[in-house]
Amino acid sequence: MKSKVAGYVFIIGSLYYIIAEAISATFFNASIFNTYIFHTISELGIPNGNSQLFWLMNSAFIFIGLTVIFGDFYKFKDCIVKNKTIFYIMTLITGLGVIIVGLIHGGNPLTSGYHTLGAVMAILGGNALLILISRSMADFGTYQKITFSLGLFGLIVFWIMFFNMQSSYMPVFERLSVYTMIVWSFLTGAYLLKSKSFSMNFS
Repeated sequence: MKSKVAGYVFIIGSLYYIIAEAISATFFNASIFNTYIFHTISELGIPNGNSQLFWLMNSAFIFIGLTVIFGDFYKFKDCIVKNKTIFYIMTLITGLGVIIVGLIHGGNPLTSGYHTLGAVMAILGGNALLILISRSMADFGTYQKITFSLGLFGLIVFWIMFFNMQSSYMPVFERLSVYTMIVWSFLTGAYLLKSKSFSMNFS
């Protein structure tokens, strides 16, 4: 029963994030194409005239952060057979980081530092968490390999973004490094719903 609850939470959290961002981007003060290519996700959460649905985007940040913390601690922890302490710490860092992004928006000189810290916790911490998870389970099957690939890809794109902060396409790198966590959340929800026992491979 717990695996089903956690599975649905992971799936709903990931879908809510994608849908909320798409709706927020639709009502952003730019074409939806330009919004996704030239405007960061954080810009969608700034309460100003550019983002009419800033509250929706911020709710998505908070919701996905709570999803990761709840899902990991409620049931997914049973999948982890080693490195459990680090897993708990990294889960909290990732989840709290995304929540901070949702609660403290960018664009304000007084609070932008906290927003940036939250973003680093979420993106860097989140992708590192995926790699940790993939190597901390009993098997290294299809699910674990996909999780590892997502985390590695996210870290690579994060560092590309870090060294190209002034690039017009920086928001693309940002989104790619964030979406790895969203894809993982959906994948993990499916994994928990499908698995009859945590010792079986996801295939």
